[in-house]
Amino acid sequence: MKIGLNNFPKEYSYIKEQIDSAISSVVSNGSYILGENVKSFEKNFSRYLGSKFCVGVASGTDAITLSLIANNIGDGDEVITPNLTAYPTAVGILNSGATPIPADVYNFNGLINVDKIEKILTKKTKAIIPVHLYGHPCNMDSLKKICDKNDLIIVEDCAQALGAEYRGRKVGSFGKAAAFSFYPTKNIGAYGDAGAIVTNDESVYNQLVSLRNYGNIGGYLHQIRGLNSRLDEIQAAILNVKLNYIEEWNNKRTINATYYKQNLKNELILHEEKTVKHAHHIFAIKTDRRKGLVNAMKNNHIETKIHYPITLSGNDTIDINQKTNLSDSIDFVKKILSIPMNPWLEEKELFSIVRIINDFYDR
Repeated sequence: MKIGLNNFPKEYSYIKEQIDSAISSVVSNGSYILGENVKSFEKNFSRYLGSKFCVGVASGTDAITLSLIANNIGDGDEVITPNLTAYPTAVGILNSGATPIPADVYNFNGLINVDKIEKILTKKTKAIIPVHLYGHPCNMDSLKKICDKNDLIIVEDCAQALGAEYRGRKVGSFGKAAAFSFYPTKNIGAYGDAGAIVTNDESVYNQLVSLRNYGNIGGYLHQIRGLNSRLDEIQAAILNVKLNYIEEWNNKRTINATYYKQNLKNELILHEEKTVKHAHHIFAIKTDRRKGLVNAMKNNHIETKIHYPITLSGNDTIDINQKTNLSDSIDFVKKILSIPMNPWLEEKELFSIVRIINDFYDR
């Protein structure tokens, strides 16, 4: 029996009738682009997050790109983001025309180190994109102070953190805009690529509505540079179904994470701030014996993955100032390892995962 990081067949069987009905309804209706399902999802998603506006787009990467363009950030500008993140965060910045500037992270949880940000600010810096890595919210109080002091905007990367909270407030509501991904592995995933942007700024919202549709402002008139980045009707219908389960599924993730934290060796567990509600998209541990542990898990048919094996600065496409200290993020990627985390893990599977890990360390 293989224990995977995710279990898509179990999820589908749990909501099969609703999903099949939603897809069938779209196909039979004949409206496939920017129809009622997209409007409904945008309304439901913004209500869930407590935001005024939502714009469905084609991916989380496009959500970052469009959020920056809508805030007049592009060629010649710099955007700070953590050195430890999925590369699509950087792609989202690059596609806007701006330059991603990696910032170091805390060595105890992988989140952007707010104490090091001001050291890398320049006259070209226009925004910070904090990444709520693994589902753990960043220190938004400190980030807002830095941005207010230096006239910068925040665009939150919430790809891994749907439902997470910072001081009782859902992530996605702290910045000028926030980008969400519904890649299939996410806490609610589409059956393909999909994303969304939320904002409380009406002018930014109006820009986004135009930008995602080639820069269209009505009829065949296009007056701004846009993309083809529309959330399609089938994915919106699927997400509308799954959104109803986000709290239930996140609660199951929390139960599983609690089991890990109570039963795995303490030195493996990443630090979690008391001010947050973790979404547990990924359960990552930090180990000095990663290669051996990966082999032990593989031999027992337990899937693992590294999120992420390379920092942004490890890619040739990312220019870095040689004076910038990124040592904690570079060290972090050498030790991090993701173990199975999804709402469908059974007690016997959790027991087996913990036993294999603890036995490995007891040798």
